[in-house]
Amino acid sequence: MSEEGAGTGPLGGGVYPKARVLNRFIAKFVDLILVAAAGRLVPPVGWLAGLAYVLIGDGLTGGQSLGKRLIGLQTVVPRNREVSGFRDSIIRNLPLALAYLLYPIPYIGWALAVAVVTVEALLIIGNEQGLRLGDEIAHTQVLDSGQLDLPD
Repeated sequence: MSEEGAGTGPLGGGVYPKARVLNRFIAKFVDLILVAAAGRLVPPVGWLAGLAYVLIGDGLTGGQSLGKRLIGLQTVVPRNREVSGFRDSIIRNLPLALAYLLYPIPYIGWALAVAVVTVEALLIIGNEQGLRLGDEIAHTQVLDSGQLDLPD
């Protein structure tokens, strides 16, 4: 990458090593528990709060949703060498928000939601940098906390 502002990670050229897949799945599981709890506690407002959290969760302080903060991960924009903000979080989580919106539809919605989540999970596992479709769209990456070398 010879783009201006491209960071130089441990692997060179703005490339950072993939965060551990199990940690990413655990962090997302924690976030999904929070989303499900919100939906059950205060219906129907809780369902909308869950959707909002799915979209903006990775834009919270330090590019960390609550699950990522607990596990020690953060979402970053490697080419800018910055943690992700709300805009980046919304863009990267659009596929998961689509799954969340489809899930209440019996049978076909369930199948489509499972398909979206499965594709995203397989991309995390199979991609060299752990990028899922949402990461590719938003130009983000999930790293272990503190791995991003911020400019002084």
